[in-house]
Amino acid sequence: MPDYALTIEVRTHPVGATVVVLAGELDYHTAPRLHRAVERTAEALPLVLDLALLSFCDSLGVAELLFAFRRTQGAGTALALVGPTPDVGRLLAMTGVDRLLPCHDTVDAAVGALHGGG
Repeated sequence: MPDYALTIEVRTHPVGATVVVLAGELDYHTAPRLHRAVERTAEALPLVLDLALLSFCDSLGVAELLFAFRRTQGAGTALALVGPTPDVGRLLAMTGVDRLLPCHDTVDAAVGALHGGG
């Protein structure tokens, strides 16, 4: 079986947000791992998905981004994306996800915006 490359690092930002760093490919084979990671995050904290190291995302990956969005909305918190690559950014634009989810250049900028700082 091929090795499907996606690493997921989950950490808590000092200001109070869960940061999920994705690196590699978010697709049919790896999307369930993101789903499980998001389900395990604290619902009370805003969620930041750092996409800067994500080299590929397919429609199931987009569905997982939307799952994360719905989960935060349902919990009364918010979600922001950080630094998608040009390829991933094009996919988000083509699907309209870029209009639904705010995107920032850095994790700190995303956390600041989620906490009302801009």
